[in-house]
Amino acid sequence: MASLKPIDYGTPARQSESQVTLEIDGQTVTVPEGTSVMRAAMEAGIDIPKLCASDSLEPYGSCRLCMVEIEGKGGYPASCTLPAAQDMQVRTQSEKLNQLRSGVVELYLSDHPGESVTGEGSGDDELLQVADKLGVKEVRYPSGRNHQDAEVDVSNPYFAFDPTRCIVCSRCVRACNEVQGTFALTVDGRGFGSMISAGTDQDDFLNSECVSCGACVQACPTEALLEKEVAEQGVPEESVVTTCAYCGVGCSFQAELKDDQVVRMVPYKYGKANHGHSCVKGRFAWGYTNHPDRITAPMIRDKVTDPWREVTWEEAYDFAVKRIQSISDAHGHSALGAITSSRCTNEETYLVQKLARAVFGTNNVDTCARVCHSPTGYGLKTAFGTSAGTQGFDSVEASDVILVIGANPTDAHPVFGSQMKRRLREGARLIVVDPRAIDLVRTPHVEADYHLQLKPGTNVPLVNALAHTVLDEGLEDEAFIKERCEVDEYAEWKEFILRPENSPEAVADITGVDAESIRAAARLYATGGEAAIYYGLGVTEHSQGSTMVMGMANLAMATGNIGRNGVGVNPLRGQNNVQGSCDMGSFPHELPGYRHISDPGVRDIYEKEWGVSLDSDPGMRIPNMIDAATNGTFKALYVQGEDILQSDPNIKHIASGLSAMECVIVQDLFLNETASYAHVFLPGSTFLEKEGTFTNAERRINRVRKVAEPPAGKADWEITQDLAQALGYPMNYSDPSGIMDEIARTTPTFTGVSFDKLDRLGSVQWPCNEQHPEGTPVMHVGDFVRGRGKFMLTPYVASDERANRKFPLLLTTGRILSQYNVGAQTRRTGNSLWHSEDILEIHPSDAEVRGIADDTLVAVASRMGETTLRAKVSERVMPGVLHTTFHFPETATNVITTEYADWATECPEYKVTAVEVRPCNTLSEWQKRYLDTRERQLRIDGERVPEESGEEA
Repeated sequence: MASLKPIDYGTPARQSESQVTLEIDGQTVTVPEGTSVMRAAMEAGIDIPKLCASDSLEPYGSCRLCMVEIEGKGGYPASCTLPAAQDMQVRTQSEKLNQLRSGVVELYLSDHPGESVTGEGSGDDELLQVADKLGVKEVRYPSGRNHQDAEVDVSNPYFAFDPTRCIVCSRCVRACNEVQGTFALTVDGRGFGSMISAGTDQDDFLNSECVSCGACVQACPTEALLEKEVAEQGVPEESVVTTCAYCGVGCSFQAELKDDQVVRMVPYKYGKANHGHSCVKGRFAWGYTNHPDRITAPMIRDKVTDPWREVTWEEAYDFAVKRIQSISDAHGHSALGAITSSRCTNEETYLVQKLARAVFGTNNVDTCARVCHSPTGYGLKTAFGTSAGTQGFDSVEASDVILVIGANPTDAHPVFGSQMKRRLREGARLIVVDPRAIDLVRTPHVEADYHLQLKPGTNVPLVNALAHTVLDEGLEDEAFIKERCEVDEYAEWKEFILRPENSPEAVADITGVDAESIRAAARLYATGGEAAIYYGLGVTEHSQGSTMVMGMANLAMATGNIGRNGVGVNPLRGQNNVQGSCDMGSFPHELPGYRHISDPGVRDIYEKEWGVSLDSDPGMRIPNMIDAATNGTFKALYVQGEDILQSDPNIKHIASGLSAMECVIVQDLFLNETASYAHVFLPGSTFLEKEGTFTNAERRINRVRKVAEPPAGKADWEITQDLAQALGYPMNYSDPSGIMDEIARTTPTFTGVSFDKLDRLGSVQWPCNEQHPEGTPVMHVGDFVRGRGKFMLTPYVASDERANRKFPLLLTTGRILSQYNVGAQTRRTGNSLWHSEDILEIHPSDAEVRGIADDTLVAVASRMGETTLRAKVSERVMPGVLHTTFHFPETATNVITTEYADWATECPEYKVTAVEVRPCNTLSEWQKRYLDTRERQLRIDGERVPEESGEEA
């Protein structure tokens, strides 16, 4: 259990080589120069009353409660804004100070209800807590003017703003500005009329610029901003530290409970990925865990046209085993396969690939990580020697130039996006490469120096042109190249890059970006100081995804921007455990630790550990399994925590493959789209119901801790183990820590990892082994993992998917802040209030010629299929380009995406689909089919179950 209230030191810690020693209440204290008297006192265990101060915010000095006396000086300065000085003598307690503080508290209470809404006594209200400590029992001031008739703003689905409790300390405003960087809140009015305002004409939180990150709620000292759940249930009584199950940032949270029920999720102050910050998903969108749509009993059916039948676990296992064994006997091991999840823990993922290899006897195992970031693994391993990002998130605080390519941090990785924005407000320069004007291009107090708005599919010629400028203008780091890189490969690469076809002038027409902007951006990256690259799916989900990753690695090596803080090549992973699912051996050609299945030494490790012989040939990826299924040679698939019928491309083909299989086992929380073709459904567990670890985008291994029991009674790892045992294999773990111990025994980068170490240190970043016993924040320091950096040739090969007369527009897909991936979790929370359907963004010029207006329904057709969406006319996209999301199954965005994929990894080319758009007021054929299938899917034991409400339970 964690402390419900971690110590708040009042002001941030300061770093200084100089120390000062002072005396506080007779106690000698030594602190770094620049430390406030308040923090110095708190570090010595002396608590000074405060309301406006917080160690997550810069000192403000408005509440006047933290007054102290300084020997030899008059007045009563605020300790939060007073720097500690050498030989200073401070008194924090005296009769006069108590009198002054009590008077201040009385003034606050004269315009406050005087009681807590979260329970008896002071509840969560710091003002009432301070009043109790000071012994303030009554208010002597007459009521006079006050704000007690102000209306409560309940517009936000998760929290309310009660102005009657607000003391205008500005903690919420400062949290929005300093921590989140949205600048949505302000103090409106003057004097007694001062009020916190959401800063919009609508004058409520829901319609403001507020992104519901929760920073204001967490900062508020008086219950003026309070979670509705806490107001209803009361103050939590205990907490457990765990890890968010949304994006790849991997935020640490305190799950706070009352009567064994989760009441709220509070970002953990000491979380090394998030440092006490959060976003709307992690902070508030956890209600799906107890949503009525949860399937809480195993189910089976003979045919996918039959209703589901609820059965016992034993019956479900027996049904699955008979089908698997029958298929294996008739068609061999190659007819079986498994898909691991990027949302499940490392331990659960490890067991699924072990089930495939050691029990099914096949290397037919794949993961959704391949359809998003597999080019990252291939490209970075080729260039640097390891399949992961080079830096920790905190490295951005040392960056002078930030190059964001094909990523949207403020929507897809919002907590890191806020950290990046803080660095940009401090003066770092920004280059954005994206077909769409993401928020970072221009947001409060942040503006990109260059937005290279390129045509979809032209990343490679652009990065080649950036490198061309570096070499052409002599901006390369020759010393770094000579000392750290393969010189012969560099010489070959230099000759290639300096060819005329790679010049900015030559690629301007291809990319749509003018030559001078490319040259200026390249100069800034090469000469602006410590330069870091951050990229996302806009890089990897292309037919040249791997080529582009190697192109960025080339650029970083050529300029010496690798191997220290503030630089590097950093993938922003999409889901919570994309990195971990790759690490755990979820690809058909690799065992855990990215070691090829054909290596006899590596196979020997696992053959001894698992007691079986392993096939040395790589297995099939998901597309190969689907192709084989349609051809009649692939018959059984075990899918844990993924919905390939919504998330994978060309879903008509996916449906065809699934319908041809004789045994599809889906293990998940809800009846998803893939389950429409399943014969067995095994109810899974949420992140609040399991023990284990996630690995985030910075290679940080974080603990996931159990808060509640899974409603079906089993964690996901137990289900996989049970299935293995039912198939006759002795898979016997007592808990997930034993699985991690096996991972550590067999995987060199995890040798030093254990639950005990993670509990002691909080988290570690792999490699964690004898050379790096507490992890590795920065990779490739001194030497690359592969020895010397390898420059690779990156010729541009245009995608086969091109606009033409029939399909003249290019569709690219992405994510949005309030929804997540296929939406199975977020659609079942209050987040749908912000984004209740997938929207198609279209440029005004393209909309005008097609007669499309804002908020009208349009048909989007490609050579693969057609779907219907609502249009939003927007200049965020360039002419000729469309943008949409894929969060809602009824949209079926991937019915129109193609089978084209990255040449090295088969990562789908989601970002380039040639389409045409026309006004339309009817559903597509696929959408009608979805509704029919959904109706059948919802029948359990012959009875129809309720549709999902779309609201938080």
